[in-house]
Amino acid sequence: MNTANKLTILRVLMVPLFVVFMLAEYIPGNLIWALIVFAAASLTDYFDGKIARKRGLVTEFGKFLDPLADKILVISALVCFLELGWAKGWMVIIIIARELMISGVRLVAAGGKDKIVIAADFLGKLKTAATMTAIILILCFEIIIGFGFEIIKLAEIISLVLMSAVTLLTVISGVSYIVKNKAIFKEEK
Repeated sequence: MNTANKLTILRVLMVPLFVVFMLAEYIPGNLIWALIVFAAASLTDYFDGKIARKRGLVTEFGKFLDPLADKILVISALVCFLELGWAKGWMVIIIIARELMISGVRLVAAGGKDKIVIAADFLGKLKTAATMTAIILILCFEIIIGFGFEIIKLAEIISLVLMSAVTLLTVISGVSYIVKNKAIFKEEK
């Protein structure tokens, strides 16, 4: 297994630790630890792709697992945000629905007669980067509020704007993905 794929697997393995820190309020500085773990996991997404492309280590396994690892990380964060009351349910449902839909398309393509592995496109990568950035920023605001700074209303507004932008980008990238890959859905004769 190459270095890029190991980083992708590491990202998946970091998710349970992130969730524990997010939800275990009895751990001193739990949100700071959650932020550190999430940021580190997000960086593995950047570095695994960079390493794979630079060293010619792009594999079918990596094309499949990398976007799946991103989905696991992001969905885990959004479910934690719901649990803590930091996100609107309808936004999280739209984001998760898009992720499941895209995963389904990938499975159909991989299971078809041509065994196509669909890599993430530019909009999908942009959506992932924007989502990870929004999660990091929202965590930062919540940490600042935890220190007693009176920015609660401002943080709520900014969080809502960030989540709205991510939701919109999620819808746009999902529609683009389906349109680009519509040939997968044509019936075989």
